Amino acid sequence: MVVNRFYQKKNFGFDRYISSLSLIFSFIKMDIRQKFNFSFPTTIRFGVGVISELPDYLKQNQLKRPLLVTDPIVRELGFFKNIVKELSQSGLSVEVFSDVHKNPVKTDVLKGKELYQSTDRDTIIGIGGGVGLDVARAIALSINHHRDLFDYDDLIGGDKYVTEPIPHFITVPTTSGTGSEVGRSAIISENESKKKRILFAPTLMAKIVFADPELTMDLPSFVTAATGMDALTHNIEAYLSKNWNPMCSGIALEGIKLIGESIETATLKPDLLSRSKMLMASMMGAIAFQKGLGIVHSLAHPLSSLLDTHHGLANAINLPHGLEFNYEGFEDRYEQMGLMIGLKQGEGKNFINYINDLNKKLGLPAKLSEIGVKNEHIDTLASLAIADFCHPNNPKPVTEADFKSIYEKAQ
Repeated sequence: MVVNRFYQKKNFGFDRYISSLSLIFSFIKMDIRQKFNFSFPTTIRFGVGVISELPDYLKQNQLKRPLLVTDPIVRELGFFKNIVKELSQSGLSVEVFSDVHKNPVKTDVLKGKELYQSTDRDTIIGIGGGVGLDVARAIALSINHHRDLFDYDDLIGGDKYVTEPIPHFITVPTTSGTGSEVGRSAIISENESKKKRILFAPTLMAKIVFADPELTMDLPSFVTAATGMDALTHNIEAYLSKNWNPMCSGIALEGIKLIGESIETATLKPDLLSRSKMLMASMMGAIAFQKGLGIVHSLAHPLSSLLDTHHGLANAINLPHGLEFNYEGFEDRYEQMGLMIGLKQGEGKNFINYINDLNKKLGLPAKLSEIGVKNEHIDTLASLAIADFCHPNNPKPVTEADFKSIYEKAQ
């Protein structure tokens, strides 16, 4: 009887979400094969093996011709090929689009739209990390919206033009970083300038997320570390954001705790428990940062635009410096974050040292010079950073001179 109750699938609404997390992960320690349903902010099917439910889900929703959107690396991995195989063996007509850049640009989206239309697809499934999921979401937007893609940029009020329905949209995360699977926006760059644009609307949220920790097991240690630090940065910056949203703050703190418990193991000696915690914490960071991000992301975005730096790596290097900038006046928040990752009462200042040490343990570089940043880049990076859309939500104001000083310290 106990075993039967344990294996019963459970449904959690928002009112039970946060209070259920400790219970959920104590269950995972008992049996990693348990699966869960969540309903915040969209339907999330979470657990080892849930990806096997995708063919039946499509059939139940009378969907027969999915377009799978991913990146060139994921396309060649065994689990992706197995997804395609299982969908095809279930009698579904599958097309795959993976012609995307590491930092996706507008033409990537337009190519995907053309394939969707020319092959008469009826649903879009984004599979991968931030790249595949952002491109998939942008393609979904473009199918029934025919203005120039960047007319829908949220920063210029473009969300008002998002008036038509989008195709049935499903997300399948394969990394624990951006949390794009639960998001309502896509970041796409201009082809020439590499300026990042935000496409946003509530209707761009996936109908369902299949979050299967097993799909993250093939990630190499470096990618696990970089994407994991991205997830940690999301939770930290969401918690520090000047905007008031206690629900997001609570989720961010729990996300920090889960990452503190699992990122080293997930990177250096991965198992399903650590990968499960990281995948959950990644989604929590993406949910929490609707409260806002901050200075670290404004430091990181120009590195991706100018030097094509991996976003998670850019965040990891800049995170200690952003935390140092924000510390004075917000000591109480650092105390709380320190407690969540295991520091003692009164050791909040050591949270910054903890992040520095964590980067070292994960084998990530500590300086910008180690990833190709040169002194002559700094002025350009600072001008791009001050124009970025994240730092207005920082707990304290930032000037271009501040950005330049931080880049010089990080160099």
